[in-house]
This record gives sequence, C-alpha cells and structure tokens, in this order.
Amino acid sequence: MSWDDEDTIFEVVVNHEEQYSIWPNYKEIPRGWRAVGVSGRKQECLAHIDRVWTDMRPLSLRKLMAADAAAARQS
Repeated sequence: MSWDDEDTIFEVVVNHEEQYSIWPNYKEIPRGWRAVGVSGRKQECLAHIDRVWTDMRPLSLRKLMAADAAAARQS
C-alpha cells in the first residue's frame, strides 16, 4: 500500500484550524489532526474535501477578521 496505490483507503482529516487533508487508514493519524468520519479511495476523499472546505483561510484568521470587522462597525 502507498499514497499512489489506487486501492489505498484514506481518511479525511481536519486540524484545529479547520484545514483538511487525507491520511492513509493503515497509518496512525498524526497529532493535531482528527478523522471527520469520511473514508474511501483518494479521489473520493479529495472530492469530499472540495465540497466541504469552501473557505481556505485558517480558523484563527477568520476569527480575527470577523473581530476586526465587528470592531470597525462599532467605531
């Protein structure tokens, strides 16, 4: 099994910044990442990520920008 093997099953994983990736299911998921409950072949997992990861900005940046916009509205 390898990353390029068509039969490899992957897990869709996400980190604390809500950034997505895939990870082969035969390997332990690295610290800081968690499975989202979607698994399958590489292209299936990547298609899922394309559907759900619509804002590529890290969560911390989105929060900062929202706070800045709220502060600007209050000024």
